[in-house]
This record gives sequence, C-alpha cells and structure tokens, in this order.
Amino acid sequence: MQADPALCSPYFALEFAQCCEEARSDTRVLVASRRGQPIAFLPLQTGRVGFARPLAGPLSDVHGVIAEPGFHIDPKDVLGRANIPVFQFHGALASQAGFRSGARDVEGSWVLDLSQGYASWEASRQQLAPKAMRNLRARRRRLEELEGGFSFVIADAGETALQTLLRWKSEQYRRTGVFDAFSVPWIRNLLEAVLRRQSDLFTGVCSSLYINGEIAAVHVGMATEKLCHYWFPAYDPDFAHFSPGLLLLLESARYTPALGHDGIELGPGGYGFKKDLGSYQVGLVAGSLGTQSIQNLSQRVLRQMAGQMRRAPLGALSRWPQKALNKVDRLSAFYAV
Repeated sequence: MQADPALCSPYFALEFAQCCEEARSDTRVLVASRRGQPIAFLPLQTGRVGFARPLAGPLSDVHGVIAEPGFHIDPKDVLGRANIPVFQFHGALASQAGFRSGARDVEGSWVLDLSQGYASWEASRQQLAPKAMRNLRARRRRLEELEGGFSFVIADAGETALQTLLRWKSEQYRRTGVFDAFSVPWIRNLLEAVLRRQSDLFTGVCSSLYINGEIAAVHVGMATEKLCHYWFPAYDPDFAHFSPGLLLLLESARYTPALGHDGIELGPGGYGFKKDLGSYQVGLVAGSLGTQSIQNLSQRVLRQMAGQMRRAPLGALSRWPQKALNKVDRLSAFYAV
C-alpha cells in the first residue's frame, strides 16, 4: 500500500480486513505465493453457494488485488486455484488488467485532491465550478451569522454521533423506498469495528457538524495515512436549507491536509456535488470473473436474457428483467453472510 499509490484506499488496509472479520464469518484472503513467500493478496467475502464478493460486499467502493507495484497476477487464475466459481465485483481498479476481461460497466471514484492544501483545491474548484463554490460559501456565511453559530468536530468519539447517523440513514432509506442497509446486523457491526480500529496506517473516522448546539450532520468513514474515504454521510432534514451534509464535507476538507492526508475519496456515482467538488476520478470496473461452473453459467445466461430483453422493442417493460436481476444481486449481497 505504501509503495503503490493505486492501493492507498483504506479498503486495501489489513485493518479493514480485520474489521470485516469481526463483522462477518465469511471473510477470507486469497494468498498467492512464490517459493513460500506471499506475493499477492485478494481479500473477499465467500458468501453462499460459491458467489464471492469483495470485502464488505456492497459497501466496498474500491477493491482489487494487493501486490507490489509492477507485479501483475490474473485474479481469475487465483480464484480458480481456490475453487471459487464466481467473483462478482462492482468497483475493481480499472488499472488492474485482470478485472477488465470480466467487466460489464466502467465507472470512476471521485477524489478531492488536497495534496497542495485546501486553498489550492478551493481555487481550482472556483475556476471549474464557480456556481457550486459560490453557493457553498453563501451557506457557510449564513451559518456564521446565525445566532449560536456552528461548530465542526473532526473526531466525534461519542456514541451519540454514530447512533444518530444510523437513525438518519434508516429514515432516509424508508422515505426514498430504498432497502435499509442498516437493518442488516453485520453492517452496523462493521461500522462499529471500523471506528474502534486506530493504528498508524488506518483509522476509523467520525466527524460531525453542530448548528446552534444541535447535531446537524454526521459522517462515518475511514482513512489511511494518505487518503480519507468519505463513506457514510447523513444529515438532519430539519437543517436541509443549510446543506449541512455538503458543509460537513467542506469542513472535513479544510482539516484533511493538517492530518497528513493527500485527499478525500468520495466513491463512484453521478451525483452533482461529486462532479463539482471532485478533482479527478480513479477508474473502476464492474462485472464478474468465473470458472466453468454451474453458478457462473447460470449467471451468464440470466444476464444474456436480461440484455436481450433490454434490446427488445418493449418500451419500459424491456428494462424490468435487468432491474430485477440487479435488485436480486444487491439484496443477496447484503444477506450473503
């Protein structure tokens, strides 16, 4: 991780794998060795019926093979030797050629480049997204002028912040009709394990924004010595007119260089704020790798059928099979343990 900038994400840290092991009984790491010496690692969740997924399953924004810079290994070969018939990935590093052979979709993880300091990042975004930055500055001034003002806590160690975030996220999922990920026990256990983990190379992060003494926004994430991953932000809808979630991110960016981090990774997604604030993207691919197995064959057949339906002249109906398949994939990933 220290030698290869592509592996600076907390998702690749040994400590994150240990946190997953605390939360899930199916945490494994495939180890490739040469002459008895480990040369590459592929962490994953083995799940049920032979379908393996990256560490933390659907919560993993970035994943891939961990090896020395310049060393290339075929993940499909490693999976075959471990008798794992299917490995489904959704955020594998596009720079690792072994995943591109099974890729269906290409995306990118947005990163705020703070390596030259907050002022340098802010100046660059002012040039490229002036309206967004102007709006954020106006909202911050409103908070500064508000009676009682606001405060930012970079490391909110109290239990209240985490429990508040979990409640807000569950309420948000219910309002929007999205599956409540935090109803699955292992996910709560994982966040608690991450926040307990503190080392020189990995640390759990819980930051909060208070408005007039009331908690208005919370973020739970994790960081290595180089990069902070902005993982689970949430805010109180009663303060929505202040954009507390974005202001919390902005305050985090102000403090990040002082902690020695080069940037904040926001993960993939076409959200407007990520495009406005992100300096660049890390290429990711989604797809699957598999052996000649019943599991792999059945998955390929289902996806081919969904693809044929999508191309059929059936209007909105043509998209239903693919949506249904995606929903099944997502739910099975949450309940794989």
